[in-house]
Amino acid sequence: MKSFALVRADDPAKVRIALHDLEIYGDIQFSTSPRCIENDYADALLVSVMGVPLRSKCNFAALVELSNNAGTAISRLKKIHPPAHVVIISPKHHVFEEITGKFQNYPEYDRLFNQKGLKEAHGILDAGKKNDELVNN
Repeated sequence: MKSFALVRADDPAKVRIALHDLEIYGDIQFSTSPRCIENDYADALLVSVMGVPLRSKCNFAALVELSNNAGTAISRLKKIHPPAHVVIISPKHHVFEEITGKFQNYPEYDRLFNQKGLKEAHGILDAGKKNDELVNN
């Protein structure tokens, strides 16, 4: 059974990197291209799925349909640390049918990095690696 991944972040590069990490390091298969969704809608989906109050609003969000079932996606997501907030939405969530109906209406998320964006993304990754090294040492 299909599921969705909701990716929220404060920076578009973090959303792009998180989508990349889901595919490459999480071995999670996308059944379609990721879609760009409204920030407020992404926040509302998070509150609905998690059942807790929102701690901070996002500035950028993407939604992608997964080939993996929700259990597999969650298990694989736990093994990686993407730089964005990722929530798996399964058919058991009441917003699943709503998302399924709206999904194709959203524009595709631009996953390409321009040179400036690529340098910024590498900076974010390098900073994250340095933080991991500090924590692990």
